[in-house]
This record gives sequence, C-alpha cells and structure tokens, in this order.
Amino acid sequence: MNVLLIGSGAREHALAWKLAQSPMLGKLFAAPGNPGIAEHCEPASIDPADHRATADFCIRHSIGLVVIGPEAPLVDGLADNLRTMGFRVFGPNKQAAQLEGSKGYTKDLCREHSIPTARYERASERLSAEAALADFALPVVIKADGLAAGKGVTVASTTAEAEEALDSIFAGSGASAVIEEYLEGEEVSFFVLTDGATIVPFGSAQDHKRVGDGDTGPNTGGMGAYSPASIFTPELEQRTIAEIVEPTLRAMAQRGAPYSGILYAGLMLTAEGPKLIEYNVRFGDPECQALMVRLESDLLPLMLAAAEGRLSEAKRPRFSEEVALTVVLAAAGYPGTSEKGGRIGGLEAAAAATGAKLFHAGTAIEDDALLAVGGRVLSVAATARTVAEAQAAAYRAVDAIDFPTGFCRRDIGWREVERCGGADGAAHRR
Repeated sequence: MNVLLIGSGAREHALAWKLAQSPMLGKLFAAPGNPGIAEHCEPASIDPADHRATADFCIRHSIGLVVIGPEAPLVDGLADNLRTMGFRVFGPNKQAAQLEGSKGYTKDLCREHSIPTARYERASERLSAEAALADFALPVVIKADGLAAGKGVTVASTTAEAEEALDSIFAGSGASAVIEEYLEGEEVSFFVLTDGATIVPFGSAQDHKRVGDGDTGPNTGGMGAYSPASIFTPELEQRTIAEIVEPTLRAMAQRGAPYSGILYAGLMLTAEGPKLIEYNVRFGDPECQALMVRLESDLLPLMLAAAEGRLSEAKRPRFSEEVALTVVLAAAGYPGTSEKGGRIGGLEAAAAATGAKLFHAGTAIEDDALLAVGGRVLSVAATARTVAEAQAAAYRAVDAIDFPTGFCRRDIGWREVERCGGADGAAHRR
C-alpha cells in the first residue's frame, strides 16, 4: 500500500520512521517533508494547502492511505475533501477538528455534556474579556481561541500579566479569547485511537511546555517529553475514558461530526480527578517521538483500521515496557524570533554512539550542509529501563551533537526522576 504523509516536523519524521518499517507499505511519500523524513520516503512536490493538487497526487500515485500529521490541514478541511474523492484518511474531518481549532468550541462542548474541565468564560472583544477577568482569582489562564502551535496560552500570576496577554490576543481584528480558572495538579498527555465508535488507548506521556529549566519562561510547542507517565495510573486512564473521552466522542457523533484518528487529551490531574485542559486532533510533538520509539506494533494497520471504521477488529497496540524520553533542540531565540542558518553536525556519530533516535524538525540542506531553519530543530529520543537511564542516554546524544546556535532544556523528565527516586540523570537539572 502506498501512503502519503502530510507534515514536516519531528512528529512526522517519527511517523515516517515507524511507517517505513511496516510490511504492508509499498511506497511512502511525504509533503512537504524535511531532510530526516526524506531518509524514509520520497518527497511529494505538492502543497498540502492545495487540496485539488493533493488529490491529484493521490490519484497519480495510487495512494491507499493519507496520514495527516499537523493540525492546520485538518482544521482546513483537507481530510473532508480527500474522503469526498474516495481516499482513506487518518485524521478527523473539519468539523471534528474544531476540538483543537477552537478552544471555545471545546469548552462549550464540555459544559453542555458535563465533561470535567476548568471554569471559563469566552470573550470576543477586549472590554468583555477584561470584565470576565474580574471574575477569576489569580493565577488565571488566558488562551487565544484558535490554532497557536502550542504557544497561545498564558498563565498570568498578576493582573498586569493577564492584561498584557489580552492586549496581545486582541491586537488584531476578529480575535477571541478563553479565560479559565487555574487548575492545581500535574499535567499529563493521553492518546486514544478511534474510528468514532471504538476507543483504543495509545499511551500516555508528559510534555514540558515552558522553555526554561524548572518550568520557567514562556510556553513553547514543547521542549521534551517522556512516556509512559507513571502518575497516570490504569485507574485514572479508565476514569478519563469514561468521564472525558467517551462523552466527547458521543457528543461529536450527535453533532454529525464523528471523530476518526488520534485524539490527544491534555489533562490536569487534580485532587477531584482528571480534568480536560484541551484537546489536540493529532499526535503531540514531542510526545509522538517518545510513543513511536516505544511502539512495538505495526503502525500502518492500526491507522488503516481507524480510517476504515473497523478498529474493533484490529490488534491492540503493543508498547515496550521501557521508558522513552525525548529532548528537543531549538534554535537560539525560540520561542520568539529564532536564529536561522546555524550549522548542525555530528548526528550520525551521536546516534551510533548512544543508540538514540534523532528526528528532524526545522532543518534544511544547503550546499551539503545541514542547517537550522525553524524554531524547534531536532528531537533526540532514547529508551531505557528507567526514566533516569533514558534521560542520561538522551543527554549523552544531545551533547554529542554539534549545534553551536542551538539550546535545550537540561531537565526533561525531572518530575518522573524525582517521583521514582532515581539519582541518575537528576544532575541534568540546573
């Protein structure tokens, strides 16, 4: 079976790496891809934003499954148009993708169906947002209501910080915001495969959103992750499915938008139980990298079963009992204006010496040199028996990479290291 993978990040590199291992695979194409993805597939010279050109490519190359990695094409309705033309797609349709495309949409759905989440208010203009802000204690969470690449959230500790966040959101026309109460607890990412009827758990992880060690600085798209998250017990998983995931999927079906693909629930584990922070309608990045290096099953038949509505017949995914930990290397300046053009070297030596998997994100090749061209540039994933050992292995690989204009957090996995009482790797905290 020929497969077209849409996307260009480290998430898509991890998916390409895993899909390329499938005995079912004929030829793997990627649009637009990156230098790492190109090691596993053939670049497709199409713009995924051009739905007609994407469909024509699928016809010409006998594509049996389209895997849409990032959220923007899903929110833009690419899956709808491809399905209309008879192609199988892994990923939800446009209306179902509103679970990520609009935070307000998801919060309203939670309110309507009594799904546990933080108290909130929506505002479509600056003055109403400021009035709503008065009803919340500090700290308070301010979210831009739309796609923001994981960076449209501010946890404001002061009124001045909250007003600054609102100023940023309403600087342009047509903006809207969601104002939420601050939830106390620990965040966890939980993934399920679904075809709209069957729910198949697909692992847990813990992301590190803040740019700086000790969870300091502004939010990013994610600076690292580990999987599984031991704090997310089987009991919490069952409760999350029963109280959050199942009601959501029922609600989407009732709205005429049955959900198909991977559903990523960002959770806060509070004293009252798990509460939904947000949904993403695709694999997380960098969580996907950690999940893929743990996944022992063939990914392609699972995706195909979800796309064809027969997930109940598919074999359940099997994951290694080892822990995977992923560290993101970013270009200087990220998550603000990142420095482009920095040279990167030593990748093959780093992988060979440590056994780590290196996934490309914002990279390009110019004059035979590998350069940084984006904010998040590489993901380094390692597996081991414990999170402390995986952390140490990942940082050994990071330190073997020559990327003078890059940086990373040095404490990925610190909560789990402390929780598990591991000394190894804890020294990476600074």
